Amino acid sequence: MDTMTQQARAAALRALHQGPSPLLLPTAWDVVSARLFEEAGCRALGTTSAGIAATLGYPDGERVPRDELLAVVGRIARAVAVPVTADIEAGYGDTSAAVARTARAVIAAGAVGVNLEDGTGDPEQPLTDSAAQVAKIRTVREVAAAAGVPLVVNARTDVYWLAVGDAHGRFAAAVERLRAYRAAGPIASLSPVWATGRPSAGSCARSMARSTCSPEPTRRRSRSWGGWGCGA
Repeated sequence: MDTMTQQARAAALRALHQGPSPLLLPTAWDVVSARLFEEAGCRALGTTSAGIAATLGYPDGERVPRDELLAVVGRIARAVAVPVTADIEAGYGDTSAAVARTARAVIAAGAVGVNLEDGTGDPEQPLTDSAAQVAKIRTVREVAAAAGVPLVVNARTDVYWLAVGDAHGRFAAAVERLRAYRAAGPIASLSPVWATGRPSAGSCARSMARSTCSPEPTRRRSRSWGGWGCGA
């Protein structure tokens, strides 16, 4: 994909996050599913790391090699005319150099956004240290700037998804992390949750807006399986 096309798609994805209507972002796992979503009228697509891993015979959780995952992302991006954002899980690495390699590969694949989560897969330490996650986000932003492709970074925290800590403290913990992540420059933030103990989308957006969304935050539900987010 040429740079001008990729830049235009990145701008379109950013505009969709800022629009007055909720952004419905279905997640594709192959070209067929992506084309079906596009034909159904979806204005942008995500990719599902779990779905791609399953179709390639791997379990979820960065078990599918990065190159195999992004090869599918590339085929999807080339097969549709709408923006595609890639689920890269935790970035395929703990170091800035590793995350930078992933970000460059995402851009080379033709995607114009990433979903970057803070789960580690380690039950003893389920979440990446907040400062380390902020460094990952900044690394992705730096790579995107250097490439001239303004990737839309969706910073995700798994406080609820992994049921980290006391249930009564999860909302505050999730908002604290998302505020830190947004300060690093992502366009959107997300906290996936299950039905039990779920905060409302409005309460998330209000808490985020007090320090991160200005002047008027866009409030929306994110993802059909249950998540709340704030795009600005």
